[in-house]
Amino acid sequence: MKDQIVLRGNGFILEDLIQIARNKVGITISKQSEARINKARNLIDKWVEQGERIYGVTTGFGALSGVNISYEDTKKLQKNILFSHAAGIGKDLDNDVVRAMIALRVNDFCRGNSGLRLETIKKLTRILNAGIVPVVPEKGSVGASGDLVPMAHLALVLIGEGEAYVDGMRMSGARALKKKSIKPLVLDSGEGLALINGTQFMIALGSLALHDALNLCKHADIAASMSLETLMGTRSAFDARIHNARPHTGQIKAADNMLRITENSDIISSHGDCSRVQDAYTLRCSPQVHGASWDAFAYVDNVIRVEMNSSTENPLIFSESEDFLSGGNFHGQPLALACDFLGIAIAELANISERRIERLVNPQLSGLPAFLVEDGGLNSGFMIAQYAAASLVSENKILAHPASVDSIPTSANKEDHVSMGSIAARKCREIVANTEEVIAIELLCAAQGIDLFTNIKAGDGTLAAYEVIRSRVDYMKEDRILSLDIAKVKKLLKEGSIVKAVEDKIGKLY
Repeated sequence: MKDQIVLRGNGFILEDLIQIARNKVGITISKQSEARINKARNLIDKWVEQGERIYGVTTGFGALSGVNISYEDTKKLQKNILFSHAAGIGKDLDNDVVRAMIALRVNDFCRGNSGLRLETIKKLTRILNAGIVPVVPEKGSVGASGDLVPMAHLALVLIGEGEAYVDGMRMSGARALKKKSIKPLVLDSGEGLALINGTQFMIALGSLALHDALNLCKHADIAASMSLETLMGTRSAFDARIHNARPHTGQIKAADNMLRITENSDIISSHGDCSRVQDAYTLRCSPQVHGASWDAFAYVDNVIRVEMNSSTENPLIFSESEDFLSGGNFHGQPLALACDFLGIAIAELANISERRIERLVNPQLSGLPAFLVEDGGLNSGFMIAQYAAASLVSENKILAHPASVDSIPTSANKEDHVSMGSIAARKCREIVANTEEVIAIELLCAAQGIDLFTNIKAGDGTLAAYEVIRSRVDYMKEDRILSLDIAKVKKLLKEGSIVKAVEDKIGKLY
C-alpha cells in the first residue's frame, strides 16, 4: 500500500480513490500542479485589483449574479457563501464518502482552473491527512450548480466552523483543527465559490458504489455457479460458442467465469444422462443477465474516470490565454444518468439472485428438503431468508426509478434544469447495500444445499467458495438466528475472501 498518493489533476484512478477513502492513505500535490495553481491565482488577484467583473468573485451568486461586490467585500462574500449554502439535511455521510469528496476536490483543483490559493488547497490536504472528517449531511443537493450544500458543509471546517469527526469523536470544526494543530483559514477572493462549486459529492458516492458493484458481480457469478450445482444444472449453457455467437463483452466474461468455477464438478457429471432438456432462465441465462450488468458497469466506469479528472467549478481560469470563462461543468447530468444506470444494473443482479434463492428453498423446484433444513415443520430453515431477499429486491425496484428524469427549478429560475445526480448517487449506493445482502443470502443457501445434496465433489471454484463460507458459518442442522449468518457471509463478501479463494484455485475472474 502507498503511503501517499500524488494528485496531478489527471490520471487519478478508482483504485487509488478507494485507498484514500477506505484505507486512510494520504494525498500530496504534484509540483507541476502547484505551478498551475499559483499561476491561476495570480491572475485572480490581478483581475480583482483591476475591478474585473467575475462571477462569484466580484458578483453575487446564482440569481444574484447581477449584484456587484466591492473590493472591500470580496473576502466577506466568500465566508458568507459557505454559511448560506450549508443548509444540509439528514444523517451524516459515512467517513469514506467524505474522504473521497476531499480527495476528488483536491484533484480537481490540481488542474489549475479554480483560482484557489495553493495555501487553501494544501490546508484541505492537511485536513484529510490528519484524519479530520467534516460532518456532511447527506441531503440538500439537486446536482445542478455542483453539490453546493454538501460541499459547503465540508469547506466550513477549513475556516474553523461547522463540525467534524476526529478519532471517532464528533466536535466543532474549530476544536478539530486545534486538536491536529491546524490554524483556521481566512478565505480570499473567489475561494468560497471555488470550494463548493463542483460535482465531488456525486462522484464520491458513484465511485464507491461502482467499486462495490464490480466486487458484487464476481460474487454473483460465484453464487449462481453454486446454485447451479445444487440445483443439478448443466454447464453446457456456458459453452463459449454460444456467447461468441452474440459477442457482448460482459456476457462472454460471465459465461467464462461460470464455466471455470464449475470445472471438474462431479455433481454436474453425476446427472449427465438425466431427462432435463434445459435449465430455468435464472441458471441458463445467468451469463446474459450478469453480463449485461458488467457492460453497464463499464459505461459507468468510463463516466466516473472522466469526471474524476475534470474541472467542474465555475468560473474556470485558463492561465495559458490569461482568460476566465463562465460555463456549466458543475451540472451533474453525466453522473445522474450513469448512477441511475448503475443502480438499475445492480438491482438486476439482486432480482435474478432472489429467484435462484426461491428455487433453492422450494422443494418442488429443487428436489431438496423444504427450505433446506432437515426435520422441516419443527424447523423453518431458510424460509424467511427468502422473505428477506424478496423485501430487499422489492425495495430496490422502487429505488431504481431514475432520479435523472426529474428536475425542479432553483435559485429564482436561474437554475431552471437540474440533474438530481446527487439523489441518483445516493439511491445507487443503497441499492448496492441491499444487493450485497441478497447475494450473501444466495451464497448461504447454496452452501447449505451442497451439504444437503450429496457428498459428491463440487466444481473447483464452487468448492473453494463453499469452504470459505463454512470456515465462518456452520451447516444449519436446526433453526438459529439467521441474521447473524447472513452478516458473516456479507462480511466475507465485503472483504473479498470468497473471490480470493476462488481466484487462487481457478485464476482471475473478469
